Amino acid sequence: MPLPAGVRAPFEVYVNGVRQELGSDYRVAGGELLFDRELVREKLSRWAWFLGFWGIGTYNRNDEIDVRYEVDGRPTVAHALEIRPPE
Repeated sequence: MPLPAGVRAPFEVYVNGVRQELGSDYRVAGGELLFDRELVREKLSRWAWFLGFWGIGTYNRNDEIDVRYEVDGRPTVAHALEIRPPE
């Protein structure tokens, strides 16, 4: 997952709202976040969207990665970074 432009250390990484720890949960190399575990981004099918519209949930996996950092002293969040499959 490439880090957004302007992100400089220190920053915080969250997966599905849970804070991740540098070294044990992820590492940074070449401006990208690298995770040891598989992260999945699923597109909602029409059927899943239809069920959700009526309040019926689906249990498909949909991981979201957020990065919290500061720009000129102001807190900023990059929400739902692009998830790339491992190469």
